Amino acid sequence: MIVRFLAVALLAWMLGFVWFAVLLPQPLDGRRTDAIVVLTGGAGRIDRGIALLQGGAAQRMLISGVDRSVRPVELAAEYRTPEALFSCCITLGREAIDTRSNGLETARWLKRRDYKTVRLITTDWHMRRAALELRQALPEGKVSIVYDAVPSRPSLSILAREYNKYLLRRIAALIGI
Repeated sequence: MIVRFLAVALLAWMLGFVWFAVLLPQPLDGRRTDAIVVLTGGAGRIDRGIALLQGGAAQRMLISGVDRSVRPVELAAEYRTPEALFSCCITLGREAIDTRSNGLETARWLKRRDYKTVRLITTDWHMRRAALELRQALPEGKVSIVYDAVPSRPSLSILAREYNKYLLRRIAALIGI
């Protein structure tokens, strides 16, 4: 009986992992949202957010998880972006230290501005867990999240680690943790 249960659990994990790894979220078109949120930590994320903001996909952007020592002028120089864009339209979120706190920081920022739609930008393999954390932090049905994944070439170990984190957070959410 225990062996059968373990075999079924292993099979379910493997099928779920195949779904997770093969059907990674994709980049989105330039449709408009109220805001853009970029989670720090991966190549191409901030570039994508800035390009969309400059292209008119939203009027405001939050970069969540920015180190406290980083100044807007430094980011403007690094991403070859006018400082004025950082002054008017980009908020540097400095509270988040992990994916869960990214969700909490983003939810507070969205609530203060009463935004109804947000484009979430993170790496493709990170999107599902990041969106789960954000959905957990937001009031149900109040904000629509649009996924805009930055493509990457993750290793099998990165995918397996992220899939396990995703499963653990799903289980924790189901039992109310």
